[in-house]
Amino acid sequence: MSFESALSFFIAIFIFSITPGPGIFAILARALTNGARACFMLSLGMAISDIVYLIAACFGLAALATHWSEVFTIVRFVGAAYLLYLGWKMWTARPDLASEVRKESKSGMALSFAQGFLISASNPKVILFYIAFLPTFLDIQTLTNQDILLACMLSLIALMAGLMLVAFCAAKARLLLKTESSARRINKIAGSIMIGAGAFLASRG
Repeated sequence: MSFESALSFFIAIFIFSITPGPGIFAILARALTNGARACFMLSLGMAISDIVYLIAACFGLAALATHWSEVFTIVRFVGAAYLLYLGWKMWTARPDLASEVRKESKSGMALSFAQGFLISASNPKVILFYIAFLPTFLDIQTLTNQDILLACMLSLIALMAGLMLVAFCAAKARLLLKTESSARRINKIAGSIMIGAGAFLASRG
């Protein structure tokens, strides 16, 4: 992969990372209620899931999206149901006016990672994106392990940069609202966003 191709690939993945979808909705909802720092493991889970799809596309596993369509449908509905559950939890949560950032436990970090992975994995159309996207930057016929590794590293950096940028911006908006009524409103907005993400994911065929 040439420098120009690598740079173009990075920019394209960054733009893809901030494109509205279930993942972005989940990041917005988490950042609004818990701040940007709480979104890191969630974002990492999404990024790793995308990279799994990227590797699958590199090795020509498009059949996953065709022959395993029933499995993907089940995973998609499980992911949608989970987002709806999280949305309901946020909607009914008590306002938290604490300004300090609480350190997440190891189990909490693992759960956040799993949540992010599930949200991204619930969307099998991601692999179709990479299948259509990769030939623009890589010659699939002459693809080397070094090319795949570079593509994965560039994707990881671009995805995390885009997702955390969204989280940071949402968290900044959250800090402007300090009263209990505004905190309650934030919870309801975040819950609505998460419920919308679940409905959006469930409706995608």
